Amino acid sequence: MSDSTINQGGASAPLGTSDGIDFSEVRDWFALLKPRVMTLVVFSGLVGLLVAPGPIHPTLAVTAILCIAVGAGASGAINMWYDRDIDAVMRRTAGRPIPAGRIRPEAALAFGVFLAVASVVLLGLATNLTAAISLAGSIGFYVFVYTMWLKRRTPQNIVFGGAAGAFPPVIGWVAVTGHVSVEALVMFTIIFFWTPPHFWALSLYAHGDYQRAGVPMLPVVAGARETRRQIWLYSLLLVPLSLAPVAVGMAGPAYGASAAVLGGFFLHYMWRVKRDAQDEQGRSLSNDAPARAAFRFSILYLFALFTALAADVLVFGA
Repeated sequence: MSDSTINQGGASAPLGTSDGIDFSEVRDWFALLKPRVMTLVVFSGLVGLLVAPGPIHPTLAVTAILCIAVGAGASGAINMWYDRDIDAVMRRTAGRPIPAGRIRPEAALAFGVFLAVASVVLLGLATNLTAAISLAGSIGFYVFVYTMWLKRRTPQNIVFGGAAGAFPPVIGWVAVTGHVSVEALVMFTIIFFWTPPHFWALSLYAHGDYQRAGVPMLPVVAGARETRRQIWLYSLLLVPLSLAPVAVGMAGPAYGASAAVLGGFFLHYMWRVKRDAQDEQGRSLSNDAPARAAFRFSILYLFALFTALAADVLVFGA
């Protein structure tokens, strides 16, 4: 028996298949949904739902989170369809299913549109019209405003495009309450200001990819030194904003203490990015090691911050 086949009753079947199902193809369709991005989207949406005042039936809660996940995945699939040309020339994305030729572009588009419509309709039926409109707005903003308009036109693309990623906790909140409130906007604002330092840290060490693809990310257009300065400025804005849930009475001292400690670590990582040794052109002399570490920590930071918010509200009450 070879390493790539399993012989059963004289028949050889490729590994990764069962009864004619090609699981590698299933993985490709799943990859279109950008599952790593979806994880954070689902989590923040769940926190928004959990901290919202008022009851919601568990089945409807699960349905709402599923719709948020599917809507985010639909946005990712449509994004991959539209960006297939630049994905093909970027090392970080060349292996994606569309540029690699494993999924046809028109099939990916149809898949994304179907999931987008289904998620919005199901959320409206399961919860309320405002939640459905919020989800539709999130998908539309990511696809039309960020992907098709801003991404290839301005170095501030990720600043405005970050609004799409900030919608999920608002959608979770609205699914329970039926309306947008200041608490929902506070969660939105935290993610909105978190996005630039998070994504620009990535773009510092992936700037070569963006340059080859002609995407005007900040390091490509303004240089690494200016990008580090902008990362630091947004970080200085983010940490005080992370205490806003306490200021509006949404959370208490336990969250405030957690946010302060996490904010201190966040500033530490971003300060290391700003102070990274650079040459005359502002390029890192350490292979952007601080930026890589800051990017990884920024993900942990947001997970921990929203976990602290949910724990405070659920344990101690608003």
